Amino acid sequence: MAKDTVFNKKATINAGGRLIDLSTPQVMGIINLTPDSFFEGSRKPDVELAVQQAGKMLADGALMLDLGAYSSRPGAADISVQEELDRLLPAVYAIVKQYPEAVLSIDTFRAEVAEAAIKAGAHIINDIGGGDLDANMFDTVARLQVPYILMHMKGTPQTMVQQAQYRDVFSEVFDHLVLRYEKIRALGVHDVILDPGFGFAKTAEQSYALINRLQDFDMLESPVLVGISRKRMIYGLLGGTAADALNGTTVLNTIALTKGANILRVHDVKEAVEAVKIWEMAKKNSL
Repeated sequence: MAKDTVFNKKATINAGGRLIDLSTPQVMGIINLTPDSFFEGSRKPDVELAVQQAGKMLADGALMLDLGAYSSRPGAADISVQEELDRLLPAVYAIVKQYPEAVLSIDTFRAEVAEAAIKAGAHIINDIGGGDLDANMFDTVARLQVPYILMHMKGTPQTMVQQAQYRDVFSEVFDHLVLRYEKIRALGVHDVILDPGFGFAKTAEQSYALINRLQDFDMLESPVLVGISRKRMIYGLLGGTAADALNGTTVLNTIALTKGANILRVHDVKEAVEAVKIWEMAKKNSL
C-alpha cells in the first residue's frame, strides 16, 4: 500500500451523549473484576478496590475504563452469566456513582451482560468474540445504540491457543473484521471501533505481524484499539513475566501510535498517557 494513501477515518464516537474525539489517541484503563486475570496486578475483585483503581486511572489521565468480569486469558475457566453479572454490576453502579464523568466500557461477549451493564450506566461494549460467541450481540448493540469494539478472535478463550493457524494473518484477520463490520453497520450501529485481537488465537509472531500492518486497518475508516498491555508477546520475547513487561508495553504502544492507534487499552495508565503526550509533541514538531 502506498504510504500517501489517505482514508477518511472516523475520529469521534458518541458515548452516552458525550462526543469523544479520537483524533488525539486516548487511553483506556483495564479493571479486571476477576480473581484469575493473567496479570495479577490488574485483579480488583472487590468493589471498593475497583472504585479506588478507577479513581487512580482517571487521575492518571484515562478517558475510558474497561471493566471485565470474565477472564479471557488462554484456558481460563468458563463462568455462568449470573456469576459474570454478580461480579460486574456492583462495580459499575459504584463507579458510575463515584465518577459520573468516567466513560465505562464493558468487556463481555454476552449480550445479556452487555445490556444489563449499559442499563446500569456503562457506555461502550467491548466484545472479544466480535459477535461470534453470542448470536444476539449485534442486535442488542444496535437496539441500545452504543459504541461497539469489534475484536478478532478464533474459537473461545478455552480453545483459542489451538486456533492460531493462518496462511496470511493480516488478510484473514482483516477479512474477518470486514464481514462483521459490514453486518453490524447494516444494523444501524454508527460507532464501531476495531481491535485486531493481539494474542487471541495468535502467536507472538502473528501479533507482531499485525502490529506491522496496523495502519492498513484504516481502510475500514474506523478507530482502532490496541490492547497489548503486558501480554506474552512482550514478556515471552524479553523474559520474565507479565509483571516485568511495563517497559516493553510502553515501547510497543509507542510503535502502535506511529501506525495509527486511536485507543491504547492498558493496565498502566500513567505511562501510556505519557507515551501519547510525547508522541503527539514529536508529531506536532516534525519537519
